[in-house]
Amino acid sequence: MKSEKINIFKVLAIASGAAALAACGGGGSNARNASLPAYSTGSSGQATTVNRFLWAASLETLDFLPVFSADPIAGLIITDWYINPEAPTERFKTTVYILDSALRADALRVSVFRQERAEDGSWVDAAVNPATAREIENAVLTRARQLRLNVIDD
Repeated sequence: MKSEKINIFKVLAIASGAAALAACGGGGSNARNASLPAYSTGSSGQATTVNRFLWAASLETLDFLPVFSADPIAGLIITDWYINPEAPTERFKTTVYILDSALRADALRVSVFRQERAEDGSWVDAAVNPATAREIENAVLTRARQLRLNVIDD
């Protein structure tokens, strides 16, 4: 139980560090913002897409994880498994769902998956502290608000 708590704290520390690094980014042009173009419906309007600030903030916050799949129209980011070199017997994977085009807390859902290596070398699903997903969601929302303020200030 004690090692599980230590591992949870490691994940939280990594997520907090990623959020802090993402917050240090300067204003101006951001290449990740450019990855979500405005899709036209064929008329003068735009098709409904996900919130571009949530999209960019999600990619920035989780940039230490390898991206397995990213769909800006559906608002889905799936990372590949990540093994921390300091804890080679466990690995993590996240899925980010952006559910709305508005910059709101309920427009974002993060799922975190964790596996531990068994003695035979196979990976076995393990419990994840629910606070981990909330911490990542909070980091993404904080960064998305910063990106939105940077656009407003320009």
